Amino acid sequence: MSVYEDRFKAVESLGTLWREFASLDGENTSFSERFKNLEEAIVLAGHKNGWFTRENVLYAINQWGSLLQEQELKKWLEGYPKTTKQACVFIIMAGNIPLVGLHDFLSAYLTGSKLVIKAASNDLSLMKWVILFLNQQAPSSASEIQIVDAYKGDYDGLIATGSDNSARYFEHYFGHKPHIIRKNRNSVAILTGQESTEELSALGEDIFRYYGLGCRSVSKIYVPKDYDFDLLFKALYSFKDIISYEKYSNNYDYNKAVYLMSLYQILDNGFLILKEDTSLSSPIGSLFYEYYQDVDSLASHLSERSESIQCIVGSTHIKEAIPFGSTQKPSLTDYADGVDTIKFIQSL
Repeated sequence: MSVYEDRFKAVESLGTLWREFASLDGENTSFSERFKNLEEAIVLAGHKNGWFTRENVLYAINQWGSLLQEQELKKWLEGYPKTTKQACVFIIMAGNIPLVGLHDFLSAYLTGSKLVIKAASNDLSLMKWVILFLNQQAPSSASEIQIVDAYKGDYDGLIATGSDNSARYFEHYFGHKPHIIRKNRNSVAILTGQESTEELSALGEDIFRYYGLGCRSVSKIYVPKDYDFDLLFKALYSFKDIISYEKYSNNYDYNKAVYLMSLYQILDNGFLILKEDTSLSSPIGSLFYEYYQDVDSLASHLSERSESIQCIVGSTHIKEAIPFGSTQKPSLTDYADGVDTIKFIQSL
């Protein structure tokens, strides 16, 4: 069996295990030897990062499990040639949401690369579990994957994800090598006032999933003049229990206090603050909004800010728009920032 086939089968087995785990909805899995190590990794992840609640980790596992199937994987990889060249890829992962660095990892792993992984400390236990599992399934590749705290060895290309500040650091220290360096991005939604209750409720998933910490999380909405925000608040009411999570409620309370002391005009429903603001990035517990005159002008405006936007949600004729409720369900071909990671790796 070739290295490609070996690793493909390992990833397929990972998907199978995750689908089985997700089908149990996390119930009684701690009593199964098959899931014991995964259970321990999930618990440790929650201890290391309070935002990694069991519900959100299970959601991530469920989404990945649905993707890591033979047909989906083959469809993803069929357009790329198999090569004998083996690049060494250094991947610096973010840790804002569970398994956020997995797509970069799989892009390198499934193309036969050597991997050096600098995982974020608050997502380390989950990535360690993934790598241990794959090494057990494909032991011939185990020596070609390293997890490091820092790396001074040689590599062919870098994939690094972080904030605008960390991107400057990455550019300074690693910019001399071929690289993909990702900065802050946010996602936005375009409302027309004609959305159904079901569409607006689905938008709640885009806003609240992972507590809004992902680059695919909607942090801002664009609305027409005289938009009735009651429509949105009523549709989002089913997400009200998010305020019972202490870390979220602390952020909500803090940001609300700051806005009120600063005499900003805000709208508030007890678990989400709406504030008019031109920025794309809103704090946890807040959602920024901005009025637009017409969709064509808005499309032009968003095009000018495209390097800061990950997803556009809406049912308008803006061609990049995706359906409400779909931001946290990317396909394998939805590359971050629109940069084809596999093509980059194969060019090294």
